[in-house]
Amino acid sequence: MFKSLLATLLILPLTLAAQTAKPAAAAVAPPQVLLHTSQGDITLELYPDKAPKSVANFLQYVRDGFYDGTVLHRVIAGYLVQGGLYTRDLQPKRTRPAVASEADNGLSNLRGTVAVARGADPNSGTSQFFFNLVDNRRLDFVGSQSGLTWGYTVFGKVIAGMDVVDKIATLPTRALGPFAGDVPNPLVVILSARVIGEETRAATSNGGPVAGARAPAAAPAAARHGKKTAHIHH
Repeated sequence: MFKSLLATLLILPLTLAAQTAKPAAAAVAPPQVLLHTSQGDITLELYPDKAPKSVANFLQYVRDGFYDGTVLHRVIAGYLVQGGLYTRDLQPKRTRPAVASEADNGLSNLRGTVAVARGADPNSGTSQFFFNLVDNRRLDFVGSQSGLTWGYTVFGKVIAGMDVVDKIATLPTRALGPFAGDVPNPLVVILSARVIGEETRAATSNGGPVAGARAPAAAPAAARHGKKTAHIHH
């Protein structure tokens, strides 16, 4: 009887522990964003674990309705498709402060990835982004010596609608507004941008055009041929 009682006492704590143990935390799915464009839908999956600042910045612009009505203003076949700042009239919208570069996160600018567009300063990215049409490894982080070596922050990838991106890349381009070239014809408009699974919010404008804003420099010719490191201007 003593042995039976001892066995019961030993088993009981284990049973209680099993009953009170909390289930393991469910893995949090990465956020996804649906871009509804005039050429079709593009779904993005973001990498908050690799580029937390860039992802948080992009999601805030999406939730603010900032991208609604903006255009993909720069198309270079075999290189990239860029957008996220200009209205249908090719006027820049007012942005929030720039975010620090996270290009050293180990992610490569491979085909289908989405990265932060910026100027010569690696920490100058705001609302603009670009799709890599091919493996653009020359845009990856090499070192912190200069803006050229810093590369461009990858913060997500296209998980549906890459055929739409490719279709946009085949559109003829022209000079229009402040741009010397590379503007697709017809203009490709982001009709809406929404975080999948979140309640749809009314699109709101995040300020008007920036008075006296300087137009980005024209795409370097070398960027088209891959002979030099190109700047993805903001």
